[in-house]
Amino acid sequence: MNFNLARILVVDDDAVMRTFVVNSLRRLGLQQVETATDGESALRAIVTFKPDLVLTDIHMQPMDGLDFVRQLRAHSNPLVKNMKVIFMSADASTATLEDAMPLGTHAYIVKPPSLTTLKAKIEQALK
Repeated sequence: MNFNLARILVVDDDAVMRTFVVNSLRRLGLQQVETATDGESALRAIVTFKPDLVLTDIHMQPMDGLDFVRQLRAHSNPLVKNMKVIFMSADASTATLEDAMPLGTHAYIVKPPSLTTLKAKIEQALK
């Protein structure tokens, strides 16, 4: 897949971080970027936007990133069920990583992400 044509959904309840990530993606040349503020709105956005990749925070309300990805993985539609996901969080604790990684995600990025890390993880996930 051509990196610059990828459709990315950014899910984060923090408006400043959401804007930071969207601006970072645009600096990398990605223009097809949509946002959601929590897992519930992200589930709706997936149906309409049909992203190639989801970048999601873990700690959000009312539906956090872990529950969001669990719902993706349990979905009846194979395109939704197999959605590529990268977790982003300021929480790099062992407990959080142990909860997150078995959910079939492609990477875990500590926020705020550098442009280099963001690009490398997205390229890896889109292969």
